[in-house]
Amino acid sequence: MLQFSDKVKAKLAALPDQPGVYLMRNRQGKIIYVGKAASLRSRVSSYFRRSTFSKADPKLRGLIRSIDDLDFVPLKTEAEATLNESRLIKDYRPRYNISLKDDKRFLLLRVNLNEPFPRFDAVRIRKDDGARYWGPYASSASAWASLEFVDKQFGLRRCSPREPGPEDHRHCLNDIVRFCSAPCIGKASPEQYRERVLTACAFLDGDRREFLDNLRQQMAAAAQEMKFEKAAALRDLYLLLLKGIREKARGRKSLHLKKEEAQKGLAELQERLGLVRPPAIIECYDISNISGANSVASRVVSVEGIPTPSRYRMYRIQTVEGADDPASMAEVIRRRFTRALAEKEALPDLVLVDGGVTQLRAARAELDSLGLQGQRVAGIAKQYEELYHDPGNEAAPLRFAADSPALRVIQQIRDEAHRFALTYHRKLRARRIRESILDDIPGIGGKRKEKLLAHFGSVDRLRRASAEEIAAAPDIGSGMAARIHAALHGGG
Repeated sequence: MLQFSDKVKAKLAALPDQPGVYLMRNRQGKIIYVGKAASLRSRVSSYFRRSTFSKADPKLRGLIRSIDDLDFVPLKTEAEATLNESRLIKDYRPRYNISLKDDKRFLLLRVNLNEPFPRFDAVRIRKDDGARYWGPYASSASAWASLEFVDKQFGLRRCSPREPGPEDHRHCLNDIVRFCSAPCIGKASPEQYRERVLTACAFLDGDRREFLDNLRQQMAAAAQEMKFEKAAALRDLYLLLLKGIREKARGRKSLHLKKEEAQKGLAELQERLGLVRPPAIIECYDISNISGANSVASRVVSVEGIPTPSRYRMYRIQTVEGADDPASMAEVIRRRFTRALAEKEALPDLVLVDGGVTQLRAARAELDSLGLQGQRVAGIAKQYEELYHDPGNEAAPLRFAADSPALRVIQQIRDEAHRFALTYHRKLRARRIRESILDDIPGIGGKRKEKLLAHFGSVDRLRRASAEEIAAAPDIGSGMAARIHAALHGGG
């Protein structure tokens, strides 16, 4: 006969009749299963019925026998429950969740970056295959809308060959109908195509503000054409992206330390690094690139331990070829401190570089060559959150307790530098991809493209211009303007 703990009985009586997620615990308090429900009361109660146990398979019987306590989180919609279930399973990896429970019903987006020409697809099962996944999506329509938006926005292929070639292109119109960048016939090189895929991944991962206007326009167009199901799916995608942006903004606000904790952290840094005074001004530098493309650096500044965005700066790496982070770090330190010396700027109390010993050595060498032997610099090693510092202490990095205020100060400015560099890098990649559409228009060479972008400011403004307004731009006649307008609006 099944027996349940008093804790379970009390929780069952309190279950609300609304959507949410639930967590099952064993006698040791460990989470062993996470699920979601349209009605918490109905779904969770069903586990504890004798009829359920008698008909259950061995796995479910094992779960039911192991339950000693449960928690639940009421939510507003089943879609929210689905997304929260996915997040909790990733965080806790409960033993009875071998895969997402609703994989049979909810779609995910998948891309395998190990393939020569990666393509996004919608799947129902998350496998341990080295691919990247996003989702699950609350409805199939929103998943397919997301897939179509990503493919068209970034010019990605839909064909199935692992390495498409000219023969595959003979029977394919996707470069015209879906704006595919057509790597099969060399319109985009393998490197350019991969850059598009990586930008699409960044879009699915992060800040999507620049794409919301485009999505709104597609939504309005679908509604005007009476394609109401497509408009509703695009609306769901729009709201999901908007929610992600707001959550990221809230997360950034919560990152900042309170003044008292920041001051304690600075005092601890002074003691651990042997500084003359607490480092009131700290500059932190980070390098961002993917396979050496569009290398950029960020400089983030904290004043009295609090990030000060008005002092943030971005740098495009100019002298380094490929993915050479130490050389890129050397360039940005050289540029920043050469200018500081020339303009007699006040120097920071401490320079932090993200990347550990190699970036520390590069920064130290540049500072020494500028005669700044007294400028303190330290390198943050990612793996163990250690601080390599000079002079001559590379073999003995500083380690901090998990609750150390100094560690919080370091983590905060390091994370800000990483976020700021990554945001700029994504912006450059997205701009480059948007501008590349001009390269596919016959008659548009490098000089004309430069003049067009100088005249309109961006591809987005050019897209909003009429054919007559385009014709008024330098070196653009009415015929060329008509071709440009048609290409930017899906015609010819």
